[in-house]
This record gives sequence, structure tokens and C-alpha cells, in this order.
Amino acid sequence: FCAKSAKTETKAEFFLASPDSSLAGKCFTLSEKRFSMDKVCDSMNGAADRELLKKNCCRRAFLRGAFLAAGSMSDPKKGYHLEFLSRTEKNAMLLSVLASGFGVELKLARRPGGYGAYVKDGESIVAMLAVLEAPLAVMEMENSRIVKEVRNAVNRKVNCETANIGKTIAASSSQIDDIRRLKDSGHFSSLPSSLKEIAELRLAYPELSLGELGALTDPPIGKSGVNHRLRRLAELARRF
Repeated sequence: FCAKSAKTETKAEFFLASPDSSLAGKCFTLSEKRFSMDKVCDSMNGAADRELLKKNCCRRAFLRGAFLAAGSMSDPKKGYHLEFLSRTEKNAMLLSVLASGFGVELKLARRPGGYGAYVKDGESIVAMLAVLEAPLAVMEMENSRIVKEVRNAVNRKVNCETANIGKTIAASSSQIDDIRRLKDSGHFSSLPSSLKEIAELRLAYPELSLGELGALTDPPIGKSGVNHRLRRLAELARRF
């Protein structure tokens, strides 16, 4: 229904779409008492008057009302999903058009009993909440995103470090086997001093990376130098 102010100089009017006629009647009664609204007309079947959506403030109000009436948002700690539900594809498309005017792209999807206009990435949800003028929700969402991003960054770093440690241990084990093979064959004593030095360091410090081993040599050598010497030991071990 729509209701218009009895005070002609204000020319104020508002629209409410409701499937419940008793609810619509109650709203009109309250509006009549509070704002001197004196005219009511039939339902507009949920269609928004485009004349009322020309201003940004009106578009924000329309989106805010739509979200309060038929919107939902998942817990950002579990996932990102904000959605408006509509009984008609036309209204879902209208919501998408209005949101795009504020730089937020809503996707449309068929839902049981209607259509959904939704967004699933954190940055767009924050932007949508800002459009809806929900500053507290924006702050909570941003805090949740920061915590999640920091946690993900830490997990990635830990996983990377774990993978690197695994590679170091596997390579070290192979290198130790080569050195022991040379010692068991009796050829170790005839090796150049540079190869003996790196071999003894590897046996003493199996957990160290190539760069860390190189820092212990006298004089210190780089990672590539250590790798060259260990590869030479592996070649000799296969030969003998």
C-alpha cells in the first residue's frame, strides 16, 4: 500500500510491500496517528517506484530496507556470503542494479521460492555493508578479515617452513648415506680437504640447511659452493 501525508505542503509519502494485509493495515494506522497520513491505496505487488530511487540516499534506504526484510549474512569467521532474497527475478535484478551504482556487483541465482542477489568475497561484503550504512558491522567484518588473513598467512608460512624442513631432512639423509659409503669403502681418507670438511660438517649437523653449513666452513662459502661439494661427494660415492 502507499500512504500520503494529509499536510499537502510536505507532500510526503511512503510505500510498503507486505504479503500480510493485517500488517499493512497496522502500519497505516500507526502512520496515520504519528504522521497524519490520510490516504492508502492498494498493494503494488512489491514493485518499487523508480521515481523514488533517483537519489543515492533513497537507493541506500531501499537497499537497507530490503536487507532488513529479506537479507542474510554468514558468520565471517566461517565464510563470506551476503544475500538478498526476492520472490521475483525482476526485484532481484533491481537490487543488483542499485548495488552496482555503489560499486558492488551482486550475482543472481535461483533460490527455492524466488531469487537471490548475493556476493561472496570479503571486500565486496564490506563495501555492501558500508552502502547499507552499518558501520559497526563494517568494523566487525574488517576485524574478522584481519584475523583470518593473519591466521592464513601464519599457516602458509608454517606449511612452507615444514615443507622446507622436510626437503632438508630428506636431502641430508641422502648426503649422509653417500658420505658413509665413502668411509666404508676406504676412499674417504683420499678425498680433498674441502670435501672432507663439508662431509664432516654434514655428519655433525644433519639438520642444517646448505647456507648454514656454508657459514661453518673455513673460510665460509655460499650455498652454491656447499651444494657443489655435496654433489661431488655423491658422484664419488656412486663411483666407488
